[in-house]
Amino acid sequence: MKNNYLKNIEEYKQVVEEINWEDVELFKQLILDANRIILIGVGREGLMTKAFTMRLMHLGLDVHWIWDETTPSIRKGDLLIATSGCGEIGHIHYVVEKAKESEAKVALVTGDPYKKTAKIVDFILFNPAAVYLGDAKVVDSYQPMGNLFEQTLLILFDIIIIDLQEALDLTPSELEAQHRNLE
Repeated sequence: MKNNYLKNIEEYKQVVEEINWEDVELFKQLILDANRIILIGVGREGLMTKAFTMRLMHLGLDVHWIWDETTPSIRKGDLLIATSGCGEIGHIHYVVEKAKESEAKVALVTGDPYKKTAKIVDFILFNPAAVYLGDAKVVDSYQPMGNLFEQTLLILFDIIIIDLQEALDLTPSELEAQHRNLE
């Protein structure tokens, strides 16, 4: 098991070397400029995206998870962040189309920036990690299906949160004050 752990770490390092960090900065600015942020993802990458949604909320941003009943309508000035590892998930594509019709900005985080959803969004953040059903040139993985994409997605999102915390000049106590206290 230790050998597999070390192989995973090596794959993470390779992905970090391939990420376009200028695009990450632009992605962060989209977040900071948005009136409201609505996020969508499915499966395991959706779980990573939902964790990112929670962390954005801890920063005090007006964020919503698309499947929640309290999620408001999307409109001009808002940002939809969609994760679609392979770039061709039918209902995510449909939601992206609807967001575009509402004049919201749309950012796609994907492991395949050449598929159909990427062609209609405003911004693409490419996570160059092996993804299930993807065709793009990415860091290959010995792990099954989209594991590497999902793992590095969570790490990338957490790094973005740390940078946003610094940009917003928030202390750890200020983030903790946003944490759910009805537990």
